[in-house]
Amino acid sequence: MFRNGLLALNYLKNNWLWLAISTYLILGSYLLSVTYSTPYLGIKLKEENGQWLIIEPYYKEWANKQKISAGDIILEIDGNNINELNIIKYDPVIRVAKELKFLNHEDGQLIHLQIAPLDIPEQFLYIFFLPACYFLLSLIVSLYLYKKQKNSSLINLLTLFILTVSLAYVSIGASGMLDSVGTVVNRSSMILCLVLLIHFLRNYFLFLNLKWLFINNIKIIYILPLSIVSSFSIFSIIHPFTNTLFSIFTLWLFFILLLIIFGILGIGYSKYKTPQLKIFLLSIISPFLPFLFLFAIPQIIFHKYILSADICSLFLLLIPYSFIFTQLTERIFDMEYYITRFRHYFNFSFAFTVWLLIGLYWITDLAISRMTEIFFFSFLSLIALFYFKEKIDYHKRKILFSTKGDYIHRMYTTIDSIGRVVKIEDLLERFVQEVSLHLEIHHVYVLTYDFHTHAVTSTSKSKEYTQNQMDEVLLEKLRLGDIKKTEHFYIAFIHQDVNYKRILVVDHNKSIYLKDEELLWLELLLLYLNNFIENTKMVEDLLEQLKHMKEADNNQLPWLNKLLWLRFEEEKYQLAQELHDTILQEQLHIAREMDVVIHAKKKTNIQMKLSKVHDHMIASLNDLRGYCENLKPPLLDTLGLNAALEKLIQKVHKRAEFVLIYTIDRLYLEDERLNLMIYRLFQELLNNALKHSHANIVEIHLLEAKEGFEVNYFDDGIGCKMDEIILADSMGIRGMQERVRAFNGKFSIKTNIGDGMSIRIKVNEREQTNSDGYNTYHRWPTPSKQLN
Repeated sequence: MFRNGLLALNYLKNNWLWLAISTYLILGSYLLSVTYSTPYLGIKLKEENGQWLIIEPYYKEWANKQKISAGDIILEIDGNNINELNIIKYDPVIRVAKELKFLNHEDGQLIHLQIAPLDIPEQFLYIFFLPACYFLLSLIVSLYLYKKQKNSSLINLLTLFILTVSLAYVSIGASGMLDSVGTVVNRSSMILCLVLLIHFLRNYFLFLNLKWLFINNIKIIYILPLSIVSSFSIFSIIHPFTNTLFSIFTLWLFFILLLIIFGILGIGYSKYKTPQLKIFLLSIISPFLPFLFLFAIPQIIFHKYILSADICSLFLLLIPYSFIFTQLTERIFDMEYYITRFRHYFNFSFAFTVWLLIGLYWITDLAISRMTEIFFFSFLSLIALFYFKEKIDYHKRKILFSTKGDYIHRMYTTIDSIGRVVKIEDLLERFVQEVSLHLEIHHVYVLTYDFHTHAVTSTSKSKEYTQNQMDEVLLEKLRLGDIKKTEHFYIAFIHQDVNYKRILVVDHNKSIYLKDEELLWLELLLLYLNNFIENTKMVEDLLEQLKHMKEADNNQLPWLNKLLWLRFEEEKYQLAQELHDTILQEQLHIAREMDVVIHAKKKTNIQMKLSKVHDHMIASLNDLRGYCENLKPPLLDTLGLNAALEKLIQKVHKRAEFVLIYTIDRLYLEDERLNLMIYRLFQELLNNALKHSHANIVEIHLLEAKEGFEVNYFDDGIGCKMDEIILADSMGIRGMQERVRAFNGKFSIKTNIGDGMSIRIKVNEREQTNSDGYNTYHRWPTPSKQLN
């Protein structure tokens, strides 16, 4: 007996989804059949002088067509005298009926009305068709999530949550008809879905390594829907006079649980700033807000809702769509991209739809239900339109956007064209040609303004009068990136050195106006051109220096070739030595172990031996990956300097026996080569700390300076003598100093035996190159400790 029970429990544990789906299909099919079988009317009544008068019909348009209006006297419902129906006394509403007999209060005519389920289109749409679509969509999403991740407690809870929300929505019609099963399912699932959500949040907080902000024993909360609400619902079926009371109780409970969830997510996000919680709030909790604020709270407080439950529940359709983008467990809410796009579509669609409804409100006299239908139809149609338009525009981009209008393409082709020129004169000439070609303006040329003589010379001989028309004061004030429009010209700054300022002139002749996109294209192109000229001048200066040195020596500069050759050979030798001492030795060891396994006479423990070999291979691969990362930092070009340094420090943390204190300021450097230099300095300093310092505390700080940066290093290790460092070039100090000197920086070191070591590096990005010899070792004070 006990064994059979364990087998049954084990079977349920392994097949919980199919049990949940079976229950879901049975209950959902029953509830939808009940909703379709009998028309829901929702006609409110009041008793007056022993007669039951109509107060307000729920479906006003249908009631007007059937000549049903306030004040009509109801005589019979489905062939039964209304005074014989006890339920009307406790709940004065005609919820369901296939046949009505009533007396029209205007003309006294006795009307006998037959009602079929499809006679009321609004009822068929809101209570049957949309819930049926939601029912099938939730089933598909649940099966999809189960297929993507079968053994995840988070996915399991999400699947149960989706199915429970769907049952709560599908049961609205049957519950409104006071069907016994529909009432129990509706009230229980309303509360159960929020309990499942709280349970999921607890597991999700643990998954994110965040402190849970509510009670840990979630099983206690399951008592609410499984026992209390279910029992009260059954009790209200047996005693109909308690039905309204327990409905309000369920809404109160729903309101309290939703407040708890809001509190957990709000406090969690404000405390931990975790983006997953924000996305969760937007995609899962937001669909409940219309039901809460437009139905539940008004019904609790004023006993009159703003929008009916079936209309407010339409927003629940957003929940399954949110989970369509769900991937693996660690990426459960990795859909920021989709939410951002949806928000973009939402803003445009919502604004236009509201404007449309305002117009319809003034022009026509539509009922609230009809306005709601128009709102949802227009809103969702516009969102779909924007989405598909973006997809079609992308696939048709070569037809829709020519190269003339595609300024990104034009920028690329122009830079590629002018970047092939090696002389400044040719560079300016090619630039003028490209600007004239793309702007379709013939009179484009470059002016050169002499600071000493204040003379203006033009590259175009046909425009000599320009020199007299150009405002010299304006030329002097023109700065990089400026494009000014005068009476006859557009003028723009190109480049400035000690003697000259070069200005681009575009003659618009009072008839051509450049668009904003063209001005932006021209501004960006000018920034690129300024850099091209600077680089070209540097190359020309270097070539000129080499030319003079070659002429003076009448040789092929063998010292330069020798220097470069020795540098390359030194780097190759060092890399070969390191690989020989580490990776190669490890590979030889692995080969010997494999040889032992292959020629082993006893085949026992082969699996264990192969596992050891595999572990050695993995360790060797990790070492090789480390060498590759040292040669080329993997994150430096993609995520930037800060991310690369953070990863480097994390690797040092795993190996270090000392306490590492660091600060990394975010730098904004114009010369990107400085990023690699800073990374190499950090790499060398931390490697020295690991190998030589024997320190308990190591500090390294990258600090932003006014026109550059500082790197301050300190350790309380064994230290060494200054003379030994200078003479023996220990610990790569000379290499670091050369790196700093290459960028005109200052390098100072202070150390002594037993006093640790402090190094200070300062680089001023604006400082001009000097021709001095190697920087001497200054004895600067130890940098102060800064805890991160």
